[in-house]
Amino acid sequence: MSISPRIEARFYERDGDAYICGLCPQGCRIGVGQYGKCGARRGDEDMLAAYSYGKVSSLCVDPIEKKPLYHFRPGGRVFSVGGIGCNMSCKHCQNWSISQSASGKKRTTYESPEELVEMFRKEKVDTIAFTYNEPAIWFEYMIDVMECAPDATYVMITNGYISEAPLRELCRYVSAMNIDIKGFTDGFYTNVCGGRLENVLNTVRTTFSLGVHIELTYLLIPGYNDSDEEIRNFANWVAGGLSVDVPVHFTRFHPDNTMNNVPWTSPDSMLKALDTAADIGLNNVYVGNIISEEGSDTYCPECGAVVIRRTGYHVDVVALEGLRCKGCGHKLYMFR
Repeated sequence: MSISPRIEARFYERDGDAYICGLCPQGCRIGVGQYGKCGARRGDEDMLAAYSYGKVSSLCVDPIEKKPLYHFRPGGRVFSVGGIGCNMSCKHCQNWSISQSASGKKRTTYESPEELVEMFRKEKVDTIAFTYNEPAIWFEYMIDVMECAPDATYVMITNGYISEAPLRELCRYVSAMNIDIKGFTDGFYTNVCGGRLENVLNTVRTTFSLGVHIELTYLLIPGYNDSDEEIRNFANWVAGGLSVDVPVHFTRFHPDNTMNNVPWTSPDSMLKALDTAADIGLNNVYVGNIISEEGSDTYCPECGAVVIRRTGYHVDVVALEGLRCKGCGHKLYMFR
């Protein structure tokens, strides 16, 4: 095991006795000896340091559907890796033990890019997923890993809170992102997540325009972001601003972190959101964290045939030839 190096952060400028971080829209002003909101940037006397560089909290080989990515190499496996910290502060965060731990308080293991790639290769998979906490704040480490193994495929599971310049650089390497849309009002983002909605939407639009495969996850929280109007506005934005083919995953909330008094999302609410999005015209709408016969399979939007059947994480590709429906030849929004 190697020793964690001191790595200079990118995307910052000096401002008197402090640093202004430009990695994400938070724009933290970080004094010497202080940390940014994410816990991944530390002000040193001579530079802004990428404090969390290579500090790994979690490693696992997962089904790609767990991310969730349903239209990206369906049935495949990914080498999942996570660090510590996050640039949002979601009151309902289900990974709060690693995303909201105070700097230096969470046990991690340093893995150099070379060591991480060696572990990845031993697992005999071809894709690395940066996930569990917010990967954007691991920018320097991700870039070094990607350059260490340019033959691998990379995906990110992200809250989308990143500035445009670093996002564009990441999109040169990343093949797919699942981006959280945590709600569709700025009030929800401000009061519950510590961020701004429009910054996330900008990330989604930019990523999609650069040809990266995207899927969106919307966690339905009863009484907070699950109104009929909000779901309609979200679905209309996807249809009009992106594509009716972009996959949307409505997932079930369970009480966690500081929102333990909020009830689980009801199955009826989940299926209602699915029906609303489908009625607006979205072709690939799913429900997650719930056992249901609806909202798991992928259908051809042209002829209606089931092309991928799912039972939990068991995936059966039944009518897909390359990127096209075996029955009618329609090309699906799919990465294989």
